[in-house]
Amino acid sequence: MRDVAIVAFAQTVHSDHDTGLNETELILPVLNGVREQTGLTKFGFTCSGSCDYLAGAPFSFVAALDALGAWPPISESHVEMDAAWALYEAWVRLQHGDIDTALVYGFGKSSLGDLRSIMTLQLDPYYLEPLGLDQLSFAALQASALGADQKELAEIVRRSRTAGRENPYALDLDDTDPDPPITDGAAAIVLAAGDRARELCERPAYIRGIAHRIEPHYLGMRDLAVSTSAADAGRAAGVGKGPVDVAELHAQFAHEEVILRRALELPQETAINPSGGPLAANPVMATGLIRLGEAARPIMDGTAARTVAHAASGPCLQHNLVAVLES
Repeated sequence: MRDVAIVAFAQTVHSDHDTGLNETELILPVLNGVREQTGLTKFGFTCSGSCDYLAGAPFSFVAALDALGAWPPISESHVEMDAAWALYEAWVRLQHGDIDTALVYGFGKSSLGDLRSIMTLQLDPYYLEPLGLDQLSFAALQASALGADQKELAEIVRRSRTAGRENPYALDLDDTDPDPPITDGAAAIVLAAGDRARELCERPAYIRGIAHRIEPHYLGMRDLAVSTSAADAGRAAGVGKGPVDVAELHAQFAHEEVILRRALELPQETAINPSGGPLAANPVMATGLIRLGEAARPIMDGTAARTVAHAASGPCLQHNLVAVLES
């Protein structure tokens, strides 16, 4: 396998309301940001993650390509899910050996519609969607199954919101509101393989392990108090093979952090979501990618040697991606 590293990361200053920017205008600053960090104007491969449901228009990701420029032609792909999975596709593409760089970006504008209704529409149309339950209802079912201490959950929310206030990209939110915030935002990451990683970045964050696993969509077919897929992905990525300085977890609710911490068997000394995590800013379809960027940041600035990034998709932590990053 080729050594692949994160060599650049940029994200928007996230907003909890519609700023009037369209998707192209939202993406362009972060693309320019990673271009400036690397000096690259062209990449061997480009992959994006977004959701047409958010924009309410088919193939909205195609219009967003205007931010990349129409000429010269590029090799491009797209996933209709969080851009963390776009990064996984780009990582696989770099293993082919014929290219050395890849651009990954994700974006979402949750302010355009009713996010709770939108997420309900993405459920199974025969058995789940007719129930009319949204992601908050499912989260409540999972929290009830877990039975976590309320004081512990309140402390997770407080810690996340406090960290978010220190993060210039996150939102300034009330500690008493346990729900993930409605957020508009975008992020971009550049991957480089082999010697190109060292050429483009002084301290690349090498992806030493990456894996994703999925469980049944139907909630009655799995134990909601645990995350088997996160545990399997963590073992496959090699989380337990060394100390973990920082873990950036895609936990949109406080109880999800408890489940993920147990599933990944993170040491007590590991700093969890020092960026504030999704409870401080939750731009749907970019939140997971941001976890990878935030996990890479302390490696690139020399404050951490080994970190873990996690992304989730589907109801109640159905689908989980885990990556181990090292200096």
